[in-house]
Amino acid sequence: MKIGSVALSSPFVIAPMAGMTDSAFRRLVKRHGGCGLVVTEMVSSEGLVRGIDRTLEYAEYTEEERPVSIQIFGGDPEKMAAAAQVVEGLGADIVDVNMGCPVPKIAKHNAGCSLMREPGHAAIVINAMAKAVKIPVTVKMRAGWNDLTRNAPDLARRVQDAGAAAVTIHGRTAEQSYSGSADWDLVSGVARDLSIPVLGSGDCIEPAQIVERHRVVSGFSRTGMAGVLVGRGVLRNPWILAQAADLAAGRAPRDVTLRERGQFLRDYIDLLLGEGIDEQEGFRHIAASRPPLAPSEVEGREARGRERWVINKLRALCAWYSKGIECGSHLRVRINSATSIQELREIIDQFFFVPRSDPSSVALST
Repeated sequence: MKIGSVALSSPFVIAPMAGMTDSAFRRLVKRHGGCGLVVTEMVSSEGLVRGIDRTLEYAEYTEEERPVSIQIFGGDPEKMAAAAQVVEGLGADIVDVNMGCPVPKIAKHNAGCSLMREPGHAAIVINAMAKAVKIPVTVKMRAGWNDLTRNAPDLARRVQDAGAAAVTIHGRTAEQSYSGSADWDLVSGVARDLSIPVLGSGDCIEPAQIVERHRVVSGFSRTGMAGVLVGRGVLRNPWILAQAADLAAGRAPRDVTLRERGQFLRDYIDLLLGEGIDEQEGFRHIAASRPPLAPSEVEGREARGRERWVINKLRALCAWYSKGIECGSHLRVRINSATSIQELREIIDQFFFVPRSDPSSVALST
């Protein structure tokens, strides 16, 4: 599969999820295989253009994550074009436009899914960006604003004509948010209509679902190029893309043991603690307007609450990660009560590495 000039080793992609798919998480998923593209958390075009430190941090990525797509949001064509140039300057492979976020604080600023209510203006935004950068510009949208305006097919044609290199469709409306079921028939219909790759998203929580939906959409696609973005399924099972790749290749999907799941959390903690501190030169891509932190600044930031930040990241992840694991609710309760990194490590060791009555039990498989 190719998006513009960018070749993907797999059609399976980590979907952007605010507060969840940080660089550390993306790296770990990529290391397990099956992932053809990672997409960053949603980044404000306004913040990128103005060089706001916190915004620029969301756009950071590491070399091992490539190919990388940085997703931005906004509604002003000039600012979105300028933000796309910042993304290109960061060295990203793709710039993605969020037209699917239903959160009111995003939508009320003529961004996110509210752009679907003005398809003509949305096309102007994409055209301005496509003219401003050489890297591919892609769009992620929903089925529509609500059931009365399921206009993804029309908007997808418009952004294609405006210069988009690929579109992703989450098969729910903004009004649905994450309730109900995703409409994959709509995704297939758009794939049949367009001459650029179409990726689908929604309700992929098992490897077999990813493979089946990819096959169906690819079969409808005029180009034969289609992909699947996976969000919540990756949070529950970071091996899901690797397992889907196994199935697609005709292999039995790999099983994941409790110890492996525990090691993932150990590695995630270590990567979070080491960000910006123990990284070789050139490993992390940052905007030129935000120079790397000096050692004294890193130490100060750590003293102000890096440990608390890591604990909160583990709490957020385990709300999803513990699903499907025996006694997962007990793990959530204990991690939510942890007050130090040492305590967090002890909880993980006790839950995942202390032998149980059936030491050969598998934590998660297909």
